[in-house]
Amino acid sequence: MSAISIRGARQADVAAIVTMLADDALGQTREDANLPLSQAYLDAFAAIDSDPNQFLAVMTDGDDVIGTLQITFVAGLSLRGARRGQIEAVRVAAHRRGEGLGQRLFEWAIDKCRERGCRIVQLTTNKSRLDAHRFYERLGFKASHVGYKLEL
Repeated sequence: MSAISIRGARQADVAAIVTMLADDALGQTREDANLPLSQAYLDAFAAIDSDPNQFLAVMTDGDDVIGTLQITFVAGLSLRGARRGQIEAVRVAAHRRGEGLGQRLFEWAIDKCRERGCRIVQLTTNKSRLDAHRFYERLGFKASHVGYKLEL
């Protein structure tokens, strides 16, 4: 029987989360998984953890962190005041990919969004992540918008 579960992240999980964020071609250029972690990661975790509109989740198998994602609950006036769930930073540990864990993580996150009254679940993904695009489309997401970012 599997011991896989999903829960809110704890500070002790941050190193495992950063390791997963750094474990791909894009992440290697953006993240620093060297220990000890920089204070910036710990400060970011503290800010997320203290904000009721943020939920940083981890998927665990026993004591091992094997997946993560972050949900931001966004209130808005458009669409008659619809609340949105914004999913970001989705990762499954490389050695556990292909087991259906990503789908399980997303189904859990979508349920959390429903529980919080969200009418829309949205995400952004880098244009180069073609496998991720196919995965999101299999889950029912539509590539309906064009996104832009401005780095500051």
